Amino acid sequence: MHAPKLTVEPELEKLQREAFDYFLHETNPANGLVMDRTVPGAPASIAAVGLGLSSYPIAVERGYLLRDTAVERILTTLRFFHNSPQGPEPDATGYRGFYYHFLDMQTGRRAWQCELSTMDSALLLAGILSIGRYFDLNTPDEHEIRMLAEALYLRADWQWAQNEAVTVTMGWKPECGFLSSRWRGYDEALILYILGLGSPTHPLHESSYTAWTASYEWRSGYGQEYLYAGPLFAHQLSHIWIDFRGLQDAYMRSQGSDYFENSRRATYAQQEYAIRNPLKFKGYSRYCWGLTACNGPGPETLTVEGVPRQFFGYVARGVPDGPDDGTLSPWVVVASLPFAPEIVLPTIDYFIYEFKLKVGNPYGFKSSFNPTYPERSANPYGWISPYHCGLNQGPIILMIENQRTGLLWRLMRACPYVIHGLERAGFTGGWLPPHAASVPSLY
Repeated sequence: MHAPKLTVEPELEKLQREAFDYFLHETNPANGLVMDRTVPGAPASIAAVGLGLSSYPIAVERGYLLRDTAVERILTTLRFFHNSPQGPEPDATGYRGFYYHFLDMQTGRRAWQCELSTMDSALLLAGILSIGRYFDLNTPDEHEIRMLAEALYLRADWQWAQNEAVTVTMGWKPECGFLSSRWRGYDEALILYILGLGSPTHPLHESSYTAWTASYEWRSGYGQEYLYAGPLFAHQLSHIWIDFRGLQDAYMRSQGSDYFENSRRATYAQQEYAIRNPLKFKGYSRYCWGLTACNGPGPETLTVEGVPRQFFGYVARGVPDGPDDGTLSPWVVVASLPFAPEIVLPTIDYFIYEFKLKVGNPYGFKSSFNPTYPERSANPYGWISPYHCGLNQGPIILMIENQRTGLLWRLMRACPYVIHGLERAGFTGGWLPPHAASVPSLY
């Protein structure tokens, strides 16, 4: 069986640097927008912008960028979002302090008639708040970063996004109004509710968080008891910015757990699923796992070695309910590093040295791969995604750094809005102060 040979620090440093190069080269220098994926003509992803912003403190600390260069790039981005058109018009950039999921890379206007996304806006705002904490020097430019960061966060109208109900809607379109779907049940929206609860201008009511947790599903399976969410990314995104170790809300107190421990268990469940491999996909093992939302080789139905297989395009793959078509994502394994380094590091090693998934790629790991799919190019490793995605690159940089130094976690522990949101959601313990925090300005 595979013998791990990963030299931890040099390889992690290289992974971070390769992933950061995505944001260095796939960002429009005129407006700070980050390309969703490396496809010609692809729009910007506002979530990728948020992840990219949070990567700048790491770039400065690790010497990838001079501080002044990072400040210049960040100000370009914040000025764009602050000054971009906000209104109900179908070609605006945002509305009510939220932003469209995808924006044209050049004009910064809404792309593809997409929705105004509450979740992706939350990820953007998390990135904005993190740089508001890091760039704290008494200079005109860094003062402007802090002012713009606060202004952008305070502008988001979370109450409007509830659309006169308790939970938060997933989005809004000028053509038809609010989407019918809402954020309910455990998923990546944990940080959305915390940021919404922490707002001093348009806050969510505490009942919104209670309603969100009311549809949680606790499960037993694959050797774990945990709060269920199928795709692994749902157990990670909120943890990029918030250190949940020892923090408990009412639900987690009732289970004697916390969200960090829950993500550790979900990570182990993913590995155990791959070991058991109930659908008998090629390559799955204790060193080869990672099901999440990603693109795949389909849609296509093929008979592979006598077995009919349905392959999907972009879907949210998950454990144990699927869908599962044999497609795995290296990045989502890397992003589990803080939760379970003892199983993640050997898997990173396997992806690099056995599957050689970084060979010839400018930004390290590509989005996904599928060893079962009969790649027509005779690639010995099966199908490999043709592109990199900003939503994949960001968690690689940020979660490696949280494991190495905890930088992002430390920054957000000092953010009064995050503290206030956690307390209004009923969190206690861990690093939270014993009494309710005031909500002073960032500047």
